[in-house]
Amino acid sequence: MKDATSQLQEFVDGIEASVAIIGHGDAGALSVTACNEAFFQMTGGRNRESRGFPIPFDALLPSYARFEFRKKLQECFDTGVAQELELAFDFREGTRWWRLSLKPFRHPGGNATVLEILVTGLDITPKMELTHELEVSTSRFRSVVNAAYDAIVTVDQEQNITLFNRAAENLFGYDAAEMIGQPLVRLLPEQYREQHPGYIHHFARSPVNSRQMDERNRINGLHRDGSLLPVEIAISKINVGGLVEFTAIIRDITDRVRLMDLLQKEAATDPLTGLPNRRQFLDAVERLLDASGHLSVLMLDIDHFKQVNDTYGHDVGDEVLRVLAKVGTGVSRNLDIFARWGGEEFVAALPGKNIEQACETAEKLRATLEKQDFAHNWRLGRAIPFTASIGVATRKPNEHDLEAIMKRADQALYRAKESGRNRIEVDAEAGVS
Repeated sequence: MKDATSQLQEFVDGIEASVAIIGHGDAGALSVTACNEAFFQMTGGRNRESRGFPIPFDALLPSYARFEFRKKLQECFDTGVAQELELAFDFREGTRWWRLSLKPFRHPGGNATVLEILVTGLDITPKMELTHELEVSTSRFRSVVNAAYDAIVTVDQEQNITLFNRAAENLFGYDAAEMIGQPLVRLLPEQYREQHPGYIHHFARSPVNSRQMDERNRINGLHRDGSLLPVEIAISKINVGGLVEFTAIIRDITDRVRLMDLLQKEAATDPLTGLPNRRQFLDAVERLLDASGHLSVLMLDIDHFKQVNDTYGHDVGDEVLRVLAKVGTGVSRNLDIFARWGGEEFVAALPGKNIEQACETAEKLRATLEKQDFAHNWRLGRAIPFTASIGVATRKPNEHDLEAIMKRADQALYRAKESGRNRIEVDAEAGVS
């Protein structure tokens, strides 16, 4: 009749997994009382034909694997509770990973006090290699994301932030740890927060997977300090386990917006005087025509300006133009628009003023220029005398023809110059309000 050890050996040989039975020897040291060939292969020890059982635990296990394995075995012996651990065994051909399950048991029919451990090992090398590859891939992804020039922010289906890269930290002034789990709307100006979730839900239902956000209008983010950040945003979505995630690539366009604003200002501004130019004036007055009420226009021309240039030079002539711009702006109200029409001609739009009020403004401007009633440090050290002729026109009831109004103001200016200059003439068609 077979002894217990032979029966155990036959039992473990029939199992394809790595299997061993470990107990305590006579001296109390751990020993392997039975194991199959897979266990020998796992540990890299000699096969059982060259050695008999029991085999000392330390003789079968490589030194680097003993401490953790022995610790788990002892816990199993002490508590009688099953344990698990993962061990790596290094060989010339590479490293193999195993998941070991330790289950305490007693020999049936034998000494009830003898406790041994059944060790079952599963080769998890493919899984660990895949995990390593994923870790490398994830690490590479994080490196690329954190090295990106643009801010990258990912949110989950609830629009809470799940990724906040280093460029996003620099752009918005928050650390990633502060923003992970926070709602995306924290990065938006207050006036856009209520509508934003609706935009995201609409995009989630759209068949389009990526798009540039609001290409026609300027978009602003909100910095930690409360300042607005002009940004350009591209947003994409992916399905992760049935849930939609959104990733936004956010580019700081502060310098571009500053340049665009400068170019726009230059396109609408007279470079010599700093006043609105002719195009800007016409655009602004066209908008004023949409409203009802009084609207008057002044058109003025510097008298004998060619003589100023011929006598003092063009630099002084330019100075006279700048002086008139300064005086005209000072006489105007905040609602008025004072602009350079071209050459030595200037125009003013006076919304809310009837013809009498417009004439009062025109007379104040004419008299100020004639009397040199303004402060200015002339480059020649003395004031350059000059006057201006002014034509005044007013809008007819319900009139929306700006060209006609400007034509009447120009005709009135012509009459002022023909009548001796340094005077005001009124639109011949203007009625008395």
